[in-house]
Amino acid sequence: MPFPYFLIVRLAKNAGPSRFNGSFDYMNLFSPHALLALAPPAQPGQPAPPAWVNLVPLVLLVVVFYFALIRPQQKKTKDHAALLKAIRAGDKIVTSSGIVAVVVTVKEKTLSIRSADAKLEITKSAVAEITERSGEPSAS
Repeated sequence: MPFPYFLIVRLAKNAGPSRFNGSFDYMNLFSPHALLALAPPAQPGQPAPPAWVNLVPLVLLVVVFYFALIRPQQKKTKDHAALLKAIRAGDKIVTSSGIVAVVVTVKEKTLSIRSADAKLEITKSAVAEITERSGEPSAS
């Protein structure tokens, strides 16, 4: 006998549908229902908290999102716009696709660049960084 038969437990089939079928699927310690169940019950005669108390967590959440997500993205956008205004002919750049090139001409919305033997025209927004300014000695 490879497997002992006394360890097999067979369950009886239900005669009808279960009343609790699926009702406990989403209950865990961190669900809002479980956390609300831990709150003390309201006492009779106790005044309700003011309405602004319910808005405090929402305001804190908005402030955290602003300082964690929105403000850094605005700073990054401003820095990239300043970088695009400072591009001039002769600068060595890296595009967002990874092309390393030298700027030949600068137009209002586009740049003509030379990379190896190819001459390309790209939009200014495709510039990721300026690696070396024209007229400045290289750091390497």
